[in-house]
Amino acid sequence: MTSAKTLQQHPDAVGELLIWTSVDPAYEQDFNLWYDKEHMQERAAIKGFRWSRRYHSDTCARPYLALYQTDTLKVFTSEPYRQAFTKQTQWSERNFTRMRDTSRRVNAVTQLTGVGTGAAVALVCLEALEQAQAALELAATLSTTLDGVLSLRALCPDPVLSTPLPSEDVATRKLEPFIVIEATTLSSAEAAATWLAGKLALPASRCHSFKLLWDLQSSDLER
Repeated sequence: MTSAKTLQQHPDAVGELLIWTSVDPAYEQDFNLWYDKEHMQERAAIKGFRWSRRYHSDTCARPYLALYQTDTLKVFTSEPYRQAFTKQTQWSERNFTRMRDTSRRVNAVTQLTGVGTGAAVALVCLEALEQAQAALELAATLSTTLDGVLSLRALCPDPVLSTPLPSEDVATRKLEPFIVIEATTLSSAEAAATWLAGKLALPASRCHSFKLLWDLQSSDLER
């Protein structure tokens, strides 16, 4: 099946911030408390944010994944976001120093197929935009071929907005696109990532699966 869609990379595209990290084990409990008691709500409350989600992997060297979706990429240049980004709490500042090997990417979102939020996601780390376009063409087949696959979206990093956090090695930093696969179970996410990586000739090391810890809708904070 051939799709007429193209990848979104313009300022009016839906935005999605990806934070993928490990943390100093000595402070892991405080790191999780910070996310769950403060940071998720702070980000979800910023004007233009749609939701905040946290994930964890038992097998990935970087086990913590956070995703935040916005109405457009322009939200990341707005005054409300600038205020939140430049005026961090002391609790935030402490935990930023405890994060290790962190990837921070502000992405333009292209919805490839399907709808819904799953209990798990797979993150397929691509090597080039051409692979993201190829994934777009494969998405509908994947969602109908494998059970438990709810939706797929492509994330294309914006090079200006994706400023690195201190723990990222800028010398080896690459702004490569991702495919996010929403699935009902961790095993379904893993199977879908393996299928897609095979079609794109990607090594298995480029696929990572995470279980959903919790989802916070920005609209929940307005009630």
